[in-house]
Formats: sequence, structure tokens, C-alpha cells
Amino acid sequence: MSVSPQIKMTLKGYLIAGLLIWLPLAITLWVLNLIIGSLDQTLTLLPQEWRPEAVFGMHIPGLGVVFAVLVVMGTGMLAANVLGRRLVGFWHGLLSRTPVVSSIYNSVKQVSDTLLSDSGNAFKNALLVRWPHQNAWSVAFQTGTPAQEILQCAEDGEELVSVYVPTTPNPTSGYFIVVPRSDTRDLNMSVDEALKYVISMGVVVPNPPPQAQRPRLNDEHNRQG
Repeated sequence: MSVSPQIKMTLKGYLIAGLLIWLPLAITLWVLNLIIGSLDQTLTLLPQEWRPEAVFGMHIPGLGVVFAVLVVMGTGMLAANVLGRRLVGFWHGLLSRTPVVSSIYNSVKQVSDTLLSDSGNAFKNALLVRWPHQNAWSVAFQTGTPAQEILQCAEDGEELVSVYVPTTPNPTSGYFIVVPRSDTRDLNMSVDEALKYVISMGVVVPNPPPQAQRPRLNDEHNRQG
């Protein structure tokens, strides 16, 4: 016995509605379980008699998160005083002079200082950039000013900007490119809104501020329209 198209579409709609409810919840729980499980491994740094299994007689999920947060906060408090700064300076100097380790440590430290420092230039603002060719636009983030060696290669009077073009739906991978300022357009959205827009593959459209004036993509496109 055949099923009418109306019933098929109704069942499909129920299935999609159920997936929209359970899929984000399942992925969120999976990511949280992965993070908590990984951080719980930090408890192995404690002596055997101090671990939850020995103290409480059972494993308590999440204590590793508390322990990791306390360790990070304690390290920050220690580094804020004179003795702590000396210890950090000694540790930094030791790792910076160690072969093989120095190249990895210095690279990671430069990236973390840029991303986490209040004075860093990471993701200054969201913009559109001509990528991957001149007739296409991609959401990107300005990361700062190019190195002096790159600026010297620019044509007279041409302003260059460093941008990061994230991939979808994983914005942690992408492309670092240097483009002329004329090939970019500023977006009236925050960095967080632009990241959500990229991750959702354009499904989650940021709400524009009241009476916001959206920048034009380019004059040629407007004339053709």
C-alpha cells in the first residue's frame, strides 16, 4: 500500500524537527564529555592518596576541571608577584635556549600572546575579502598589519592588510592572506557574530544594528544590478 506524498512530507518534517532539537544537544554533551574527560586526566598529577578515588572512594567527574582552573589561576597569581616573574623569566629563558624545544615553544608563545593579550591584534574586526578569486567574497577577520618586508613589496600608495579567512564549519583552519585594502569591505557585525555566521554556513544571519548601513560589495556589481 502506497503512502501519500502529504504523509511523507509530514513524517520528514517531524524527523527534521526532532533532529534540530536533539543534534545540537547531543553534540554539546559530547564536546562537554570530551573536555571534562580530558581535564580529569590532570588529577593524575596529584599523589595517589590525594586523588578522589582514595579520598571519596569513587571517581567524581568534573573535579579535574576544578583542579585545572585552580592550577591556572594559581599560576597567574604566582606570576603576578616579583618572585613569580623571576621564575617565569627563568623558565622562559631555559625553554628558549633548548634546541628543538625552543622553536616550538617560541612559536606557540607568540600565538598565545597575540590571541590572549589585551593589546594583541588578533581578529580586530570582521570584513569581506575577495577570496578565492576576484569575483567571490568571503567572510574574514583582520589580524593586523603585514610585516615591513611585505609592505615594501606593495605598489606606491597601496595599503595592505593581513586577514584570516576561516573555513566552514571549522573556523580553526583557514588561510592567512595579505590583500590590498581596496579588496576588502568592513562588516557591521562583531567578531562573534561573524564566527557564528561562518560556523553555521550562512544559516545563522546576524541581526543588523538599527539603521545600520551595510557596505557595498563593489561599485561594478551595483552598476550591473
